[in-house]
Amino acid sequence: MTAELVRGQNHPLPDTRLELRVSAGHPVVAGATLGDERGHVAGPESIAHPGAPVRPGVEVSGEAAAEHRIAVDLAALPDSVHRLSLLLALPPGAGGPARFGTAAAPFVSVADPAGAAVVTYTITGLDRESAVVALELYRRQGAWKVRAVGQGYEGGLADLLADQGAPAAAELAAAVLDAVAPAAAPAPPPLVPETATAPADATTTISYTHPSRRPAPRPPAAEPGPGPAAGTGAVPPQPAAPPAESRPAPVAGDATGWTMDERLYNQVWGMFEDLARTVAAFRSARDFADHRLDRAIDQVLADPGTRVGGAGDAARAEARATHEELMSRAQEVLDRDLAQLTAESEVVEPALPVAYARWDNPVWHAYRTPEEPPMAIRLGDLHLPERTGLRIPFLVRLPLERGIWIDSGPGRTSAAGLLDETELRRLALDSAVAHTARLLAAYPAGALTVHVLDPAGSGAPAFGPLVETGALAAPPARGAAGVTAVLAQLTERVDLLQMAVRGDASEDLPPGFDGSRQLLVVHDFPHGFDDRAVTRLRYLADEGPSVGVHLLMVADRADAAAYGPVLDPLWRSLLRLTPVPDDHLADPWVGHAWTYEPPTVPPGSAVLWQVLGQVAEGRRRHLG
Repeated sequence: MTAELVRGQNHPLPDTRLELRVSAGHPVVAGATLGDERGHVAGPESIAHPGAPVRPGVEVSGEAAAEHRIAVDLAALPDSVHRLSLLLALPPGAGGPARFGTAAAPFVSVADPAGAAVVTYTITGLDRESAVVALELYRRQGAWKVRAVGQGYEGGLADLLADQGAPAAAELAAAVLDAVAPAAAPAPPPLVPETATAPADATTTISYTHPSRRPAPRPPAAEPGPGPAAGTGAVPPQPAAPPAESRPAPVAGDATGWTMDERLYNQVWGMFEDLARTVAAFRSARDFADHRLDRAIDQVLADPGTRVGGAGDAARAEARATHEELMSRAQEVLDRDLAQLTAESEVVEPALPVAYARWDNPVWHAYRTPEEPPMAIRLGDLHLPERTGLRIPFLVRLPLERGIWIDSGPGRTSAAGLLDETELRRLALDSAVAHTARLLAAYPAGALTVHVLDPAGSGAPAFGPLVETGALAAPPARGAAGVTAVLAQLTERVDLLQMAVRGDASEDLPPGFDGSRQLLVVHDFPHGFDDRAVTRLRYLADEGPSVGVHLLMVADRADAAAYGPVLDPLWRSLLRLTPVPDDHLADPWVGHAWTYEPPTVPPGSAVLWQVLGQVAEGRRRHLG
């Protein structure tokens, strides 16, 4: 079974012949350094990179690419080599991101000779770094292990190599990057400015960068003539749509990836990007048409000779006709693209695996506990007002990089305005239970342990499916004492795991230590929480995800107003979701406010109970 590592964790390697795989979603330089017992690199001959791709026991790619496969034969390494480090660097001047924090998190894995993944690792938490040590393979007591490192360097490849003791690190880094300069072709210009910002009231930012989708071609430049004033940001309208029969029929899984699940994941986020781009182009074309109309009318009104009379009426009529023609062309292109995306959605949606599927998808009826976790899970749907019926699955990578907050407070939308406070709170808790069930269903038996805090016991009816099926390891904790006990247990766990990671002693954890991931579900916050409990909760939200402890909160921010700005970092650290449709999610590229729709179980359906029953049965078998 594949082991999913977090930063600092290690795992034994079953063979000396391995393949290191990298999927970054954008071009990166991949290399490997061969170090001694302290990890120090002797010189250029101990580094495999595009300019010198073959070294004893390792062969890397000769170019910058979004995906890499690196062959490793540990038995062929020189006896002096005790550590092989996989490094990734962003090539300069390639039109891609300048730092890892602005791109999708790189995903790396180690595969055995049969091609089966031994370990996987998603490198999260990067920000301004442009180079990173992803993994290291190291000798320990005569055996080889792999460790998830994820150590980034803001100073780039030069700082990385200097940290490993390489002589003349700056010159060596420059030589490595120069080797890929000819292959790093500039990316096509974006359809919209990449500096576009999200709406000021949006609480969460999402990115649609992905490794598989080929960008849509940029529309040709407009013919010379009157245009928008400088600095308006408008772009000319797109050309007329090509005939429908010239467009290929959509196919589920028509994206890059090593598995069907990965191809579908990439395809879904490709659809998200395409929808974002086509709507951005339409809105820009609409703004251009409106600006051109306003400018033509202003010119008519500015001339006393044409302000009134037949000449003025004709000029205004011509301006409106031009406006209608431009809008018609823009709408035609939008309708074409939306029709294509709708057809693709109709093909892709039924083909999604359980982790990506809606609750009404029949695939859930055949659910069985998985052998390994999926790449991502579905936390709802996203759509834009130009085509509300076209919904894109909102997929979030596993393991979760941040906690989830289900906002039970009053919303801004009309859907929230029709519900009273009690109903909103009930829907928020139902949504949290559905998310919890989906997370439990995504992990192998015993790989995720769920703790529930329900201090007042008010959530008992909603927690019924989790409790009555036996999917929980223990009943929901109640009262201030229950809150204190669970938080103390998880805080101690985070401290222990962090010390093990820092001391490189993950294998020295106490006998019988539960190695599963932990999910803490908090209801009715801050009821039952004293100041110490609040401090522990903030600590778990900040430090827990890196060592496999995750948070899912149901809360109305107004209920915790007494804490003032003390809790602001907590709210910002969590992914805010709503129990009713709300347009609070924004992407950083074109500034769209996406409407989020929570996943709902069909009324009267027993699918949630059936899935949790399978989870509980798998857990019982796992415990023996």
